[in-house]
Order: sequence, then C-alpha cells, then structure tokens
Amino acid sequence: MIIGLTGYNCSGKDTVANYLVEHSFIHYSLSDEIREELKKRKLAITRDNLIRIGNELREKQGPDILARRVMKKIDYGRHHVISSIRNKHEILALREFEDFILVNVTAPIETRFERIKQRGRVGDINSIEELREKEKEEESDNPNSQQFHIVTKLADVTISNDKDIESLNKKLGKFLQDYWPKLCTRKLSWDEYFMNIAMEVGKRANCMKRKVGTVIVKDKRVITTGYNGTPRGLPNCDEHGCKRCNSFGVTGEDLGECICSHAEENAIIQGAYHGVSVKNCTLYTTLTPCTFCAKLIINSGIIEVVYNNKYPLDKGASTLLKKAGVKVRGM
Repeated sequence: MIIGLTGYNCSGKDTVANYLVEHSFIHYSLSDEIREELKKRKLAITRDNLIRIGNELREKQGPDILARRVMKKIDYGRHHVISSIRNKHEILALREFEDFILVNVTAPIETRFERIKQRGRVGDINSIEELREKEKEEESDNPNSQQFHIVTKLADVTISNDKDIESLNKKLGKFLQDYWPKLCTRKLSWDEYFMNIAMEVGKRANCMKRKVGTVIVKDKRVITTGYNGTPRGLPNCDEHGCKRCNSFGVTGEDLGECICSHAEENAIIQGAYHGVSVKNCTLYTTLTPCTFCAKLIINSGIIEVVYNNKYPLDKGASTLLKKAGVKVRGM
C-alpha cells in the first residue's frame, strides 16, 4: 500500500506519517527531495527557498520530478507513505501505482496557526492574515508550481485533524482497517509467479534477435530454467558468436545457420545435464515453442506448456503439441 499525504501548513501531515511509520510504513517526503537540492546549493532551508527551488525543479525537469525521484526509491515489498504532495502532476505520477491512495489532512486555519506558534520555528508566519496570504501563493494554476487548491480536491480520503492526537489516531486506525484490504496488492497466481520468473530468466539471453526465458515446474517447484543463446563455451551472440543473429537479415530466413539453442531446449537439456527428470512437468515460456522445441517437449515427457506471447513463425508447433496430448495455454 502507498499512501500519499497532502494538506495545508500544520494540518498534521507529519503526525499522520509518524503514525503510519509506527505501523510498518516507510516514509518519504517530496520536500526532502527539495531539501537535498538546497543542501547541494548551500542554501538555507527556509519555507521560501523550499517553494522557490521546488517550483524551479518542476519547471526545468517536469512538474512530476519530485514524485519521480521518490518513486525510484520504492521497495515493492513494503508499505510506504509519501508526504508533501503539492502538485497535480505528482499525483498523476504516483497513481501509476495501483495501490496508491491520496489522503488530505485538514484542520481549521485557526488551529493550524496555533500549531505554528507552538512549534516556534525561526522565520515562521506571525499572523493568520500572513498565513492566508502565503497559502494563496501556493494555489497557483501554473502546472510547475504548488497547487494546493487542486491537489486537495483530488484526494481519495479526507481526514480531519481538528482535535487531539488520540482522536486523530482513532481515525487513522479506522482508515487503515477500511482501506488495507482494498489496497494491498493481491497475491500472484501460480501462473503469474512462474511466468514472471521466466521473464527474468529471459533477461539473461544475449541473442541479437529476441530474448526468451523458460521455466520448467513440477509440484509448484522450479525444476530447471533456460534462455536462448549460443552453446556452452562459445562466444555469445552479442560477441558475434552466431553469424545468423548478427546478419540482421529477414526474420525467419536461414534458420539452419543459427547455432543458438532455444530457451525451451536449454531448459530441457539442463535437466538432462544435471540428472533431473522433466517428465510430467509444466513448461512456462515467454514465447510459444518452435517445431523443433515442440518435439523435444513431447519426447521429454512434459505434459503442459504455458506461454506469454505467440511465436510469429509458429508453423504448427502448437498443433503438434496438442496432437501429442500436451496441454497448451496462453496467459
């Protein structure tokens, strides 16, 4: 789950973030990205400098730059809270995460001004009128500036922080209880799990034409893997090991000149090389097998083939597999 926090000055965003950190969330602040920039430039970390440099970064590197910087730090195995969201484009970027929700933390301006006085920071606002003026400056229609009036309206949930911390914590507890089941990323199916592994395996391929990955599975356990490439001990494709792969000719021509082994072929051979049977196994592959690999699959005793994409030059391999009683299905 990724929770975004927005809200006007001293509404309680940091208090909410701290509560979530205590509940196993990792906290990132878009303002911290600006603070890092101020440190690099040896500028004082003041409210005015934060606003000015933040607007400058958005103008020069795109209105979603602060969100993009934080998105690179996201650990997909953890829950996160991202605070200091002040621009519409930051929200649009963060919504690329399917488990993202934006929370607007609110409090009356009088309450917020009292909190400003209590924290007593140097250079803080001295009156409610000054606070209103400052916040009006943060309601710009410029896409590269702060847009609180737009951002707060885009919130999925609004949480009022107009009382004490105990009251706020109760609201946050109910919020998590309501939204946790909705936003926690669903568990991968076994097909997705093994196909994702096959895709990662395929990244090892060095073929100049395409990268293919294969995983052979039995009883929900990986037996062997394979990716396409030149035979053991020979130069790789990207090292000019295969003449055909480096010719960049018409796809499908001169296949007999290709010395590369296919991913399915390598996965089956790896089983034989290490003395591991692939009989009665399921083969996951990122591309449907060719006719040659289909024959190997049939004779090795594999009973099912699951593929992600269809091989454009499949001249009946899938039909051959089915005739031999091998189940073939796509994802």
